[in-house]
Amino acid sequence: MLPKWFNDWNSKFPADIYKPAILTGTVGAVVFAVIALNQLGQPFAGTSMQTGPRGTGMVVHEFDSERLTPDPTIAAYYTEAPYPPAEGEELAGEVYENVEVLGDLTVGNFSRLMLAMTQWVAPEQGCAYCHAGADEGNFASDDLYTKVVSRRMIQMTQNINENWAGHVNANAEVGVNCFTCHRGENVPSDIWYRITPVHEPEAVGGWAAVQNRVTVQSQYTSLPSDALETYLLGYNRIGVHNLEPHVAERPHEDGVATWQDTERTYSLMNYVSNSLGVNCNFCHNSRAFYDPSQVTPQWATETLGIAMVQEINNDYLVPLQDVYPEHRLGPVYADAPKAACKTCHKGYVQPLQGTNVIADWPELATSGAPVYEDAAASN
Repeated sequence: MLPKWFNDWNSKFPADIYKPAILTGTVGAVVFAVIALNQLGQPFAGTSMQTGPRGTGMVVHEFDSERLTPDPTIAAYYTEAPYPPAEGEELAGEVYENVEVLGDLTVGNFSRLMLAMTQWVAPEQGCAYCHAGADEGNFASDDLYTKVVSRRMIQMTQNINENWAGHVNANAEVGVNCFTCHRGENVPSDIWYRITPVHEPEAVGGWAAVQNRVTVQSQYTSLPSDALETYLLGYNRIGVHNLEPHVAERPHEDGVATWQDTERTYSLMNYVSNSLGVNCNFCHNSRAFYDPSQVTPQWATETLGIAMVQEINNDYLVPLQDVYPEHRLGPVYADAPKAACKTCHKGYVQPLQGTNVIADWPELATSGAPVYEDAAASN
């Protein structure tokens, strides 16, 4: 209980104590926030990349807290500058047995690349991951399936760097090597297998058999789960149903896009967006998705990327199905693992945030003899 004199004083001289208290608290909170932001940084600061004409709102915004945070896998990347070949130096194909690719490398550079591949793909298992006789010094045997697969993956990497520069080097020369996908793991993350239909045959068929089930392929949505196999394994047209109403077309007719094709396209685009960490405006003008004359330059880069993935899956990965052991195959159809956008990008516009992974590895830049002068000049 307050003393009598205090109550008497307040009754004679009433005062509003709430406004000063609120004002003081507000000013104090603002001062504290300013000090905190000055010391800790602005968490909502960001930058916007303009992808289309001014005034169209075609921008991709990135928070600096995310944009400036390095991809954690970059720290594990191993690289080493090439050794300039000496005149008359022996080549790997002349010294070692059963060298079907990379035989035109000098022995030093061949060993250097083998060491790097071990760090990129099998840092824990070492050489024995691909070479059955590594402990006895016998590296010629093809007994392990991993060696057969690795040989083909080297050829795939050379093909990507040699023939798909329009995609992988669209912004700057960065190239790809084994680490682009593997990141120190035997099996790259974000590979995929065929899983459709996603419902039991006796439960539902037709259109509904591939959707309304949360799956990784549908990016945990109810959209169709067969988009990757339809567009990145098959060479089907990516597009929506007719833009005109009341057309005379019928869904069963050849070349007629259906509503399900539209939803399947949405499923693929949702996957691409999540794979690169961007929104639709990165490639499209949102007021005219259907008009190729209004797309951004990134649309062309992505289109090349889709064609590249189709070739990777059909020419390199799927044909290895009979080489893989059972535990490496898909859970439903026992199919070979396949690649898609996220296998390399991992949520970034550029894999490894644009790290140049080909500068030190001219051996993987071409299926022919490597040019070491270019590699030296880029360092």
